Amino acid sequence: MPNIKSAKKRVKVIETKTLRNKMIRSDLKTAIKKAEAEAAGSGDVKGAVVAAVKKVDKACAKGVMHKNKAARKKSQLAKLANKANA
Repeated sequence: MPNIKSAKKRVKVIETKTLRNKMIRSDLKTAIKKAEAEAAGSGDVKGAVVAAVKKVDKACAKGVMHKNKAARKKSQLAKLANKANA
């Protein structure tokens, strides 16, 4: 445990940021799973993929996800949507 005041503050700030990142990451995973489930079934694939891509973009913008990983995920989701429509 830190003794210096600024180090104590950093610990608190990091805990807050970690919680925020976990929330965003969890929400993102849920959206991706939902899109995959819709593609496997016969649901609204396009709507689920659009929602998942939006979550990916938000995660990337907030620094939770690297831009290349975000691009890869979006590409995978687009492939999923195209495969379901074909």
